[in-house]
Amino acid sequence: MRGADSYNEALFSTVRLDEFVPASHPLRPIRTWLNEALAKMDAKFSAMYEADVKGGRPSIAPEKLMRAMLLQVLYSIRSERQLVEQISYNLLFRWFVGLSIEDTVWNHSVFSKNRDRLIEFDAVTELFNATVEMAATKGLLSGEHFSVDGTLIQAWASHKSVRRKDGSDDGRPPENWHGDKRSNATHASATDPESRLYRKSSAAPAQLSYLGHVLTDNRHGLVVNVRASTADGYAERDVAATLLGDVARPDVRVTVGADKGYDTRGFVKACREMKVTPHVARNTRRTGGSAIDGRTTRHGGYAMSQRRRKCIEQCFGWGKTIGPIRQVMVRSLAKVDQLFTLTMAAYNLTRLRSLAALRPQVV
Repeated sequence: MRGADSYNEALFSTVRLDEFVPASHPLRPIRTWLNEALAKMDAKFSAMYEADVKGGRPSIAPEKLMRAMLLQVLYSIRSERQLVEQISYNLLFRWFVGLSIEDTVWNHSVFSKNRDRLIEFDAVTELFNATVEMAATKGLLSGEHFSVDGTLIQAWASHKSVRRKDGSDDGRPPENWHGDKRSNATHASATDPESRLYRKSSAAPAQLSYLGHVLTDNRHGLVVNVRASTADGYAERDVAATLLGDVARPDVRVTVGADKGYDTRGFVKACREMKVTPHVARNTRRTGGSAIDGRTTRHGGYAMSQRRRKCIEQCFGWGKTIGPIRQVMVRSLAKVDQLFTLTMAAYNLTRLRSLAALRPQVV
């Protein structure tokens, strides 16, 4: 017998939101770990809103905002308007954020208003650090063998926004820039002044960009340190030395794998001063020769570091295909650094989920 095409909505429902999410859904372990990390940040969240205690309406819970920001990265949602729209009718998103079916979703402008507050109190950085601590407690980090690399992050600005710093072309149409010689010393973007014209190779065009730097642990490729910087020819090595300084241990000799771009005497010297063995790929074509000699390359660990260092490209690939760091939709170095750090935190959580499926004992 044919069923009737009817729709009768009950006045009340006894189905819990949690029942709509399958027990095997990949977001379940991520939400559990995320809630543990956010619970440890309760004191920081309280400090963020101490200045508003005298008046005003209660704010949106920062825990909900950070869960929503992480969803935006995990599901490649292009804008905060689309994110709010998804949360309003997507039961999975409501469950992950922590909203009931009856709760009203906030306006998309809430993210813009609270982004500066999260930057001021380094909330995203603390969330990232929590994912690293979680991996350490589960025995997923070696703590001794690392890889370092950088990637180009295209800024949210176009060539038409680049103007002379002295203002001599203020009356000139922005379309007439072809054929002009430009440099970071004489020109800057009017929409994102902190971005820099940069290219990774002589065959690539110069783009307004930032640089993202990552330090990964060689055991499972988890990101243990992250930072964004302005784009120039020295930032990759300078920031890499800073990242290594945070993990260097005076009692243990650690190693770091890197590509030929790090084969400079300054970087190698900085590593050895920190008691870090530089397992850097040799660049014999550099003027003066390679800074790495047979004292380093003769050991088996050097060849292993060179094999493992290539795994660092996985976090960059994930961040640019799934995440939003191919071209960021925020402006200023602080906001780019926040988004880059959040993306690497999301990458760590997905890696932890995959490792937990392979090794159930790490859950």
